[in-house]
Amino acid sequence: MANLEPLMRRNFLEYASYSILDRAIPELRDGCKPVQRRILQTLFDMNDGHFHKVANVIGEAMKLHPHGDASIADALVVLANKDYFIERQGNFGNLLTGHPPAAARYIECRLTPLALETLFQPDLTEFQPSYDGRRREPVFLPAKLPVALMLGVDGIAVGMATRILPHNLIELLRAQVRILRGESFELVPDFPQGGQIDVSEYDLGRGRVRVRARIEARGDKKVVITEIPYGTTTESLIASLEGAAQKGRVKISGIDDFTTDRVEIELALARGVYADEVIPQLYAYTDCEVSLTSNVVVIRDGRPAELTVPVILEHLTAQLRELIERELDLELERLRDRRHWLTLEQIFIENRVYKRIEKARTEEGVRKAVWKGMEPFAEDFEREMTDEDVRRLLEIRIRRISAYDIDRNRRDLEALAEDILGVQAKLADLTGTAVAYLEDLIERYAERYPRRSQVTTFDEVDKKAVARQNLKLSYDPQSSFFGSDVRGKDFGMTVSEYDRILAISSDGSYRILAPPEKQFLPKKLLYCAPFDTERGIVLTVVYRDGKKIAFGKKVHIHKFVTNREYRLVKDPKGRIDALIPDGQEGRLHLSFVPAKRQRVKEAQFDLREIPLSGTVGARGTRLAPKPVSRLKRLPRDTSS
Repeated sequence: MANLEPLMRRNFLEYASYSILDRAIPELRDGCKPVQRRILQTLFDMNDGHFHKVANVIGEAMKLHPHGDASIADALVVLANKDYFIERQGNFGNLLTGHPPAAARYIECRLTPLALETLFQPDLTEFQPSYDGRRREPVFLPAKLPVALMLGVDGIAVGMATRILPHNLIELLRAQVRILRGESFELVPDFPQGGQIDVSEYDLGRGRVRVRARIEARGDKKVVITEIPYGTTTESLIASLEGAAQKGRVKISGIDDFTTDRVEIELALARGVYADEVIPQLYAYTDCEVSLTSNVVVIRDGRPAELTVPVILEHLTAQLRELIERELDLELERLRDRRHWLTLEQIFIENRVYKRIEKARTEEGVRKAVWKGMEPFAEDFEREMTDEDVRRLLEIRIRRISAYDIDRNRRDLEALAEDILGVQAKLADLTGTAVAYLEDLIERYAERYPRRSQVTTFDEVDKKAVARQNLKLSYDPQSSFFGSDVRGKDFGMTVSEYDRILAISSDGSYRILAPPEKQFLPKKLLYCAPFDTERGIVLTVVYRDGKKIAFGKKVHIHKFVTNREYRLVKDPKGRIDALIPDGQEGRLHLSFVPAKRQRVKEAQFDLREIPLSGTVGARGTRLAPKPVSRLKRLPRDTSS
């Protein structure tokens, strides 16, 4: 065992690191998990403008991804249904109903224009060998969008998990504009299924969001659900509705699902139940309201980091600025190379430098003739001439020289000069360039990606307040069983599942119960009623001990542990004779146990004179000096 411990420790750490870095947690820079990045890169490599069979895409992606076709297929479908980067053709499943997609051989996909425009730039992409060394894959994509915040991410690794809720693309872009301008911003999630959201506890991505379905009352007897919470489907929502109806929490007579590309679940209400009563119960007892916890964990600098949404967006905005700068630098280099070549070509042809090579007899002599012929014009070059430039000049064909258009060449040079000045101006105002880039995206995509979830605030539904009185409790004195599954007549009452019941037995024991299905209660049940857990109850207790001495006490029952047994009478042989609610006390007639030479055989006692006891288990006030054989309550207005 001692020899195995270092091996297990090392292997476990390697596995944990692998699951965190290479499977479950997204990379901050491009917001992708490795399988998503490999799918997108595969689609980019295959891109020819046409749709591709998903089965073919999976096969190509397997050359980069070592975990088989099932994981790729699932990830591709999920990514495609986000509706940002993969255009779909065929049945990719239904997010609303939860229906699965068709087989990979029947459906097709390709990259969207948004993906092609914002995710890929081969000249700026860092590549690494694939798992088998045969191909190369990107370390991360040079994404110019805050992908992780757009898509939303769920992942579970060893010892950590991430859950990033999706946000609206246009709101993210506008927030980036505000960051570049040094202004404050605020971001809240946006879910593709719509619904209403309360973000009062979101806390920059470290808290929770409450999401509600959109429910409409169409008349008093019909309720229609038109939007569902994120993370649910119509099937799971209907299952929760049916479960609540079976438990009697919501009274529904029928459920009809008319969902197609839009949600429409119609609920018919039972007799005596109305929409304004049912809607709060739907939020309280079904998946019409869910709570989503956000925990933003990403890979930053090769390590998992727990960040906030603003920190992520600020980092990605700085990355966008850097990517735009690098793209402009590449564009500027390309334009300068083009101007350099056009200048060389112009000098080579207009000054008939090519004539010099006619006298050369060797290849080396030809190259030297070009070098010598171009040397007087070195000041006009964009940069120093190289051997590669000489090679290209020598490859110009005679036909090209004879058809050379001097005016066109000059126009091209003038256009290049303007383009170079334009790129230099963009580099000089990099912040303004980044803002213009974002505003252009906003203008072109704002209509396609509107906000779907309505931001509002709503109070927590008090489940006790909206609970139905649907549990009928009965007591069977023959078997001493009490509960909703008991058939009996005594103490029949109807309560909700959140009510508490005070049950007092004749031996002086009492319990405060949650409504049971079937529970045994010892001795005879004297008192049973709903119990006010906030205010409790004040009772006057009249009892006789084992020697038939009568006592009375007024007690306040308010502190309790559910289902725990307490005692009003400590004498195990004691017996309760009367339990009188506060305010209903009167006079008590006492008949004494017969005895020799007994003159006084009865007495009366005014129960209103009994003070409130400090504890429930107190002995109380003695009502008579002699043992009592019988007690009888007199009417409250009795004067004698």
